[in-house]
Amino acid sequence: MKPVVVHVFGKTDLGRTRDHNEDRFLVADLTRREASLLPQVRDHEVGERGSLLVVADGMGGAAAGELASEMATEALYGQLVTTWNVDPEPSAQRFAYRLKEAVEVANSRIHAHATAHPELRGMGTTMTAVGVLGDQVFLTQVGDSRAYLVRNGTAHQLTKDQSLTQRLVEAGELTEEEAARSERRNIILQALGPDPRVKVDLTFQELRRGDVLVLCSDGLSGQVDKEEIAGIAGSATDLQVACDRLIDLANARGGPDNITVVIARFDGDGLRAAQADDGAGHQVYPLIDTETSTEPVPVYRGSRPPVPAKRARLRLATAALLGVLLALVIYLFIRKP
Repeated sequence: MKPVVVHVFGKTDLGRTRDHNEDRFLVADLTRREASLLPQVRDHEVGERGSLLVVADGMGGAAAGELASEMATEALYGQLVTTWNVDPEPSAQRFAYRLKEAVEVANSRIHAHATAHPELRGMGTTMTAVGVLGDQVFLTQVGDSRAYLVRNGTAHQLTKDQSLTQRLVEAGELTEEEAARSERRNIILQALGPDPRVKVDLTFQELRRGDVLVLCSDGLSGQVDKEEIAGIAGSATDLQVACDRLIDLANARGGPDNITVVIARFDGDGLRAAQADDGAGHQVYPLIDTETSTEPVPVYRGSRPPVPAKRARLRLATAALLGVLLALVIYLFIRKP
């Protein structure tokens, strides 16, 4: 089999306004069971069991968010080493299943820990975890940390925010620009931890030679747009310098949140050259195994504590109903002779 080589670096920063960092990232060579930024991981050939890139953004106040993101990354990696690395069928389908399963296990552990420690009630974290196997990447997402693919100088968002504003954009009630400025942009529909089960968004993308993958928390994506990300990450010869430049740019614009970014560049004869008609974007992976599915619960991930689940559901339902009624009133007004 022809090789696929990944060059990767990651960095996290406190930002300008927070007093502690609740973000966490992880880079791992699953085949060799090494999770670090040591030279042998920063530049390695993707093996039979693949590679792993993760960004998690914790929430919950005090040290709860920091603990949640740490638990999430450690549980995810530990579960994959325990299950996927000994799976007798190292296929793409099994890898995608094991990756999704590991995210669900991470959620269960955080929820159980918060249940056993009432002072941590409401702790949670977003998670975007990317598994690389051969010429494919599988993305699992809970929350609003993002993954972009930079190809031929253009950034394509591979993930879709699980947020209230994203739902409103999809419903046609907000534009992308309005959503970016909305006071409700910090309301996410689910996170790891607050509920015993989560609905994991599982997507995939085929890689091409020279592709650059960027994972980040909203401390970066909220301040730096995707064209700027493409310009800095897509042309970088030194990934560490690229991470520094993106974080410095977010801080120059106020740095209102913790900032985390992981950049990976893919090369090797195992990848085809990119063609003009190669598509990139949010593509649902057709997993054959039975999927866990629950309705998402709104969670506020700003400086205020999370909204209790029942009240949050009621607020979201009320907001949706008011939106429908408002649209109906506008429609009737326009139709009025």
